[in-house]
Amino acid sequence: MGHKARETVTLLSQETPDFIPPSLWSPNSPDLNPVDYKVWGLLQERDYRSTVKDIVDLRNRVMQEWDRLDQRVIDQAIRQWRGRLRACIAQAGGHFEYKL
Repeated sequence: MGHKARETVTLLSQETPDFIPPSLWSPNSPDLNPVDYKVWGLLQERDYRSTVKDIVDLRNRVMQEWDRLDQRVIDQAIRQWRGRLRACIAQAGGHFEYKL
């Protein structure tokens, strides 16, 4: 996985003061991944406004919408992360969406 590559982790550890190392990441939790709980849903909503012809069409749509994505959407998703993490901890890793 590219986001766990040793070089990436080293760079993020050096350049990002609050970087959380992969050893502390929750395993496969879409509720705690800003791309999963915010960005992909928005991209999907935009990409499926009309019928997708094939995989090439879908790929092109995703790439176009990603390029159009406002940085504020990503920033907002990242700001929500700590609150989501706290809610997850409070629920001992159980369902927490209703707590947000």
